[in-house]
Amino acid sequence: MARPAVLRPLPARTPPALLRRLAIAAVVAQAGIAVTGSIVRVTGSGLGCPTWPQCFPGSLVPTPHPEVAALHQWVEFGNRLLTGVVVLVTGLCLLAALRTRPRNGRLVGLALVQPLGVVAQAVIGGFTVLLGLAWWSVSVHFLVSMVLVWLAVQLVHAAGDEPPPARVPGAVRGLVRASTAVLAALLTAGTLVTAAGPHAGDAATPRLALGVPAAAQLHADLLFAYLGLVVGLGFALHAVAAPPVLLSRYRLLVAAVVAQGALGGVQYALGVPEALASLHVLGAALVTVAAAALWAATCRRERPSAPPRTSPDALRTGSDEPALADRS
Repeated sequence: MARPAVLRPLPARTPPALLRRLAIAAVVAQAGIAVTGSIVRVTGSGLGCPTWPQCFPGSLVPTPHPEVAALHQWVEFGNRLLTGVVVLVTGLCLLAALRTRPRNGRLVGLALVQPLGVVAQAVIGGFTVLLGLAWWSVSVHFLVSMVLVWLAVQLVHAAGDEPPPARVPGAVRGLVRASTAVLAALLTAGTLVTAAGPHAGDAATPRLALGVPAAAQLHADLLFAYLGLVVGLGFALHAVAAPPVLLSRYRLLVAAVVAQGALGGVQYALGVPEALASLHVLGAALVTVAAAALWAATCRRERPSAPPRTSPDALRTGSDEPALADRS
């Protein structure tokens, strides 16, 4: 039977190296669409296409309009077009995962989440436009992107020839889990700073009444809590003589967190300039990637292999040798 046209670019069986490259591309695509979304917001182009899925009623593409600048239209429309690129990359990941042999259920599940997540993001983005860029809808849009970035990193590790998770004590895994929970809270608090700040995506969008100073203080407090857990994790990893690959990933996480914290301080001191706001979103994605890589190296458990089958005759005799019927 002839292969469907959509499968012809892929080999009959997906080599691990190809799947790994596609998974890395998914990480880049998911992080990239979050950054371009921030560019839409800081340029005030969030309502450049005021309807969804059309840009304007009766037109899928930007069209001259007296109330909306052409630049804002094309920035928003360009971000929508990039969604198609992300769909393509994540769809190829799923097709490649389905063609792995032997079939890996976890791998297929992680690959399936990627295109489904993009579709969910398109729906969330549509509601965000229809709600006039309500701050909480923008926050959800960003946080879902970070979840998809995290899961894409897990897909990279499931797709490649990565070593199994390092054998570290439960207390170390507990620190990784606790730091991940605080990171989630930190990212959420960051969206509150954005919601209270000047970059709403449109000048007429109401801002969060909490105010920038209060939101930034909450964000800073959670950053210090996260840094404390990361420092504690470093001491724990050295105390248990963690393998070099684990220490290398830990150092990458520390570098990403410190750089992101410094960028956030500069951003706040300068009044949140547009370019730094988008760089801060990129930094959030890089911290998420580093934390996800550390998680994959410590907390993911391999499924235990099934015990060897024992024949009824062996049970009766107490022997570990298979019965004659099982030897054929």
